[in-house]
Amino acid sequence: MSKNLTVPLASEPISTAVPATWLRSAGIVLAGSALVAACAHVALPLDFTPVPLTMQIFAVLLLGLLLTPRLAGVTLAAYVAEGALGLPVFAPGTMGSGGVMHLFGPTGGYLLCYPAAAAMVSWLWRRPRRSFAAAMFSAAAGDLAILACGALWLAAFTHLSALPSITLAVLPFLPGDALQIAAAAAVAVGWLRLRRRAVYGIFGNTGND
Repeated sequence: MSKNLTVPLASEPISTAVPATWLRSAGIVLAGSALVAACAHVALPLDFTPVPLTMQIFAVLLLGLLLTPRLAGVTLAAYVAEGALGLPVFAPGTMGSGGVMHLFGPTGGYLLCYPAAAAMVSWLWRRPRRSFAAAMFSAAAGDLAILACGALWLAAFTHLSALPSITLAVLPFLPGDALQIAAAAAVAVGWLRLRRRAVYGIFGNTGND
């Protein structure tokens, strides 16, 4: 009789852990997509290109540095899906501020590349030695992938050759992207150091109790 009573009690932590993990992941996805949406509206239109200057790159790269590859990709995929459904999460531009048609506009290449770029940044960053230089390298690789996809998409959208599309979709954004790369790397490394100090503070003083 006691054996029958202990079986449900032993399985209860397992059954409650799975929903808690899903809820935590869902919260991270929603918070991360909200961060990208907020940064997207910090935008500066440029007269000579249909692509505006925004803070989106910072958010995408930061999420890639903070999250696992799968969770980073899912978070950015959720962001793109939210915009496609009509939520005002995309940067204001020539195609409006949301809707699936925005993805077929001049900035569609950047947006569609976000999930893969964030996952790639996370994969590159998750190495034994997580230094500031490694974070910069990982973020820069993701940024270059986004710029390349954006330039290719814009070339197809406007029927431009390679050099004009690079002039419109890549070169104007290099200085600002460099600052956003450095900022994302600094935040990620700072967060990692805080976590390590917190863990050391919990486990490092156990012998003094």
